Amino acid sequence: MATTPGNPSTLMGFVHRRRRGAELFLLVLALGVGVGGYAAVGLGVQGKVPPDIIGYGGWLAALMVGAHVVVRLVAPYADPVMLPVVAALNGLGLAVIHRIDLAEDHTFARQQLTWMTVGVILFAGTLLVLRDHRVLARFTYTFGLLAIVLLLMPILPGIGKNINGARIWIGVGPFSFQPGEVAKVLLVVAFAGYLVLHRDALALAGRRVLFVDLPRGRDLGPIVAMWLVSLGILVFQKDLGSSLLFFGLFLLMLYVATERPGWIIVGGVMFFAGATAAYRLFGHVRVRVDTWLHPFEYYRGPLGQNSDQLVEGLFGFAWGGLIGRGFGGGDPARTSYAESDFIMASIGEELGLTAVLAVLVLYGLLVERALRTAVISRDGFGKLMATGLAGIIALQVFVVIGGVTRLIPLTGLTTSFLSYGGSSLVASWVVVALLLRISDQARRPLPALEPVDEQAEANEATQLIKVSR
Repeated sequence: MATTPGNPSTLMGFVHRRRRGAELFLLVLALGVGVGGYAAVGLGVQGKVPPDIIGYGGWLAALMVGAHVVVRLVAPYADPVMLPVVAALNGLGLAVIHRIDLAEDHTFARQQLTWMTVGVILFAGTLLVLRDHRVLARFTYTFGLLAIVLLLMPILPGIGKNINGARIWIGVGPFSFQPGEVAKVLLVVAFAGYLVLHRDALALAGRRVLFVDLPRGRDLGPIVAMWLVSLGILVFQKDLGSSLLFFGLFLLMLYVATERPGWIIVGGVMFFAGATAAYRLFGHVRVRVDTWLHPFEYYRGPLGQNSDQLVEGLFGFAWGGLIGRGFGGGDPARTSYAESDFIMASIGEELGLTAVLAVLVLYGLLVERALRTAVISRDGFGKLMATGLAGIIALQVFVVIGGVTRLIPLTGLTTSFLSYGGSSLVASWVVVALLLRISDQARRPLPALEPVDEQAEANEATQLIKVSR
């Protein structure tokens, strides 16, 4: 541990090291996962190493080294683990998508690599432009309004698109874009800024019920507003996943800001009340829940009321067992949208439960490092923002993998960094850039204080007194 006299960061116990060398070493290991997985797919499916392995590996290496260089230059004290974890997840996802492409004659992996390139460019741009995350607090209400506009865009006639029963897309020429992926990042910033300003009012004690301090009625406005927004997404866009994600995200940040369990109780009651009402009033919600509760009864059922995707995914998990069938040994293409919604089922089938647990460990590590960033952040806005960004990753992984494994009803979200989807991948890279910026600010040593020369100050004061006389 390095100590510097007069440096207040040393008085707190230690000074964070930069650890960029450790990050580079871990990136090499992560690159091995991506390139090795791509080579294993070629050997397992086609019996030979893909002929473009050098170009593919070189492009991945250039992206990762470029991201590392940007972090080293503009965020030298940032967490050294997040970027390698993200690189490993993204590389594994590309390999699995390539495997499914070979089975279905698609080019999704090539498109995903393009979106990864865009994501890394935006990752670098975010770090280069945003030198202090606290600047974002000035745009709290602007970002909140923009997020609401983005959430409403898919229901507008002309640009909104209905894909697979959910109206969460907008069409821009030949491209489709999911504005909710951008909205969730903007909402984290808006929530963090709002809660920093109003946490004292929201934390005031209300009525005590069964040893729990419930919030005052007049303070329920924010949570009621988010409840209504979530129900609106569920009703008009038929998107159960985004509804759960946005409401859960706000409830998490509200609890962290106020440290009052009463908000969790109120939010939980509102969530179950809204979910029950949606089940009774809306047919698409009822079908989703019924196929979750009784998947084998709806297997091979009529279109719109079947559970084929869920059951085929469960079959894939069962066939893969502990160590999987190996790339090329399974048949993940039997499951619809195996490259996006059900990519975890594809991993479970060909790489086994061992690989599924390894992926969960990587996600857990990413969330843990994000929460550690929140703990050590020196400002309230940074703490809440890092908590919200960690919540995005954690809630999305829980909702997706919970649906694939039949823990909860299917929701239609994508698994961050793994699943095919440009909007999700680009937004996820920006999330990591924001986390690294907050981490750099939190781990960076405070500027050293100049030693005070008491004798010189006394002499200066004496001179001032003489002059005044």
